[in-house]
Amino acid sequence: MSRSLLFWATALSSVVAGAPVADCSSKAPAFFLAGDSTTAINGGWGNGLLAPLVKPAWGVNIGKSGATTASFRGGGYWNNVTQHVKDNKDKYDVYVTISFGHNDQKSTSGITLDQFRENLIKFANEIKSLGGTPLLTTSLTRRAFPSGQDHSATDSLHDQRLAAIAAAEATGSTVIDLNDASLKYVNAIGKKAAYEYNYGDDKKDTTHLNPHGEVVFGRMMADLIIGAKPCLEKHFTPDQTLSNKIWNNQPA
Repeated sequence: MSRSLLFWATALSSVVAGAPVADCSSKAPAFFLAGDSTTAINGGWGNGLLAPLVKPAWGVNIGKSGATTASFRGGGYWNNVTQHVKDNKDKYDVYVTISFGHNDQKSTSGITLDQFRENLIKFANEIKSLGGTPLLTTSLTRRAFPSGQDHSATDSLHDQRLAAIAAAEATGSTVIDLNDASLKYVNAIGKKAAYEYNYGDDKKDTTHLNPHGEVVFGRMMADLIIGAKPCLEKHFTPDQTLSNKIWNNQPA
């Protein structure tokens, strides 16, 4: 690990709410990803996180496009997550990333900020009760820049970030602060470089990721998780070049 990445990993290892970082199990990890389209297949970071896992570590991306914390449960997707935890907790060290906010914040969602936080608390407590480890993950930033402010993307998920952190504090869970890390990164590299990760041929979708963006922000997620749980590092194939670019604020 490079000096710059080691610095970040050391700093990030303290990003845990309510409890010290525990040692990892001797079992290989399994990651089950719960979230909206910014986690899901085809536009989210989820597969970019799972791709570098070293067998026998493995994972499943259960993210759902358009999901809120309420619809993810109501549509049966949360049951899918918990069933994976139940089926695999004896053989694997189970982690569940929980990342919502993009759709919950919409006025049409019918979900208040307090309800959003409470829904995250319920998710985290359920995973703990089943023997898994919740990783409350703040939302991937949007890459939307006001006119003339090419290094100051709109902090549109600020309240949802704070709600996720509060939910982690309430449950003694680990925070993976992707929102903060991704916002700082796109601000550092600027609008032109950040738009290279936008979804679609016209690169106008500033919420979702193209295939290269999935790799970049999947790597960011892997590094953040390693920062919080250093003993998981051996289960991820390193990409020193990409990690160095991310944490040195260079376009990747």
